[in-house]
Amino acid sequence: MFIANPFALKKRGILGMNRRNVEYIGRLNDRKNYPLVDDKLQTKRIAQEAGIAVPKLLDTIRFQAELKQLHERLENLNSFVIKPAQGSGGKGILVIVNRHDDHFEKPNGDQFTLFEVHHHISNILSGLYSLGGKNDVAMIEALVEFDPIFEPYSFEGVPDVRVVLYKGFPAMAMLRCSTSESDGKANLHQGAVGVGINMKTGKALNAVQHDSPVQFHPDTKHDFSQLEVPHWRRILELASSCYEITKLGYLGVDIVLDKNLGPLILELNARPGLAIQIANDEGELPRFNLIDKQKQDVSVIQKVDFSMEHFGK
Repeated sequence: MFIANPFALKKRGILGMNRRNVEYIGRLNDRKNYPLVDDKLQTKRIAQEAGIAVPKLLDTIRFQAELKQLHERLENLNSFVIKPAQGSGGKGILVIVNRHDDHFEKPNGDQFTLFEVHHHISNILSGLYSLGGKNDVAMIEALVEFDPIFEPYSFEGVPDVRVVLYKGFPAMAMLRCSTSESDGKANLHQGAVGVGINMKTGKALNAVQHDSPVQFHPDTKHDFSQLEVPHWRRILELASSCYEITKLGYLGVDIVLDKNLGPLILELNARPGLAIQIANDEGELPRFNLIDKQKQDVSVIQKVDFSMEHFGK
């Protein structure tokens, strides 16, 4: 694992936050394009227009007055996800896996009443979870039926693949696996496990929780070294295609695997975090530098070919 020493970090090619913000986000991500990824409704729209698969949008709630009809709007939904359109870091996401009349069940078995769902959506609309605290929109999406191959590696939640793109090239990837500590969410800062992924094969390289190495899932006790992500090339092509629709040169792409629909774009992030380097036990900078030396005006397939060939261990 990394040594907390600036000289050692530089030698390992670790990208730090200040450099990320100035040289990568600031230089490569035009702020006029941020709404395309900061607003999940816009992300869903441009992805669908480009023929990119996303989870189905069931409903949107934009105004507090609409909550008067919440019972009717949820009447035929047994499982769904409520999320703020402009939320970040997994905040404000409510996952419902089952219901009994007006009692809604979370993945961990906890029950939410209709009143509590009403209150949660009201908080979303008021901007409690949104970037900058602005008034927001509540999205209700179909619950992803995640691929059963991941059952041993995730607890009460849907794992997702985070791919970091640099100028449209898939540069690094990890699988984020939910735990009891993360409350079924795949966010590393909430206690999920990050598993570095071999860019050529889709196989696990290394796993960490709270930046410390782990070999087994803390809840399922399954060995992460046995993990292999299916549809790997398709995932990388799907991720790379998101550069074409956003023109953001430094981009995080989160993808889930639905057992019936295959890979789906969950969301995009114009400010992807740096923990993916710890999950891979490798810095991003050497990969970015190699991409800089390549011809940039190439197809998605060519970009994926390059990444799989040069970033596989």
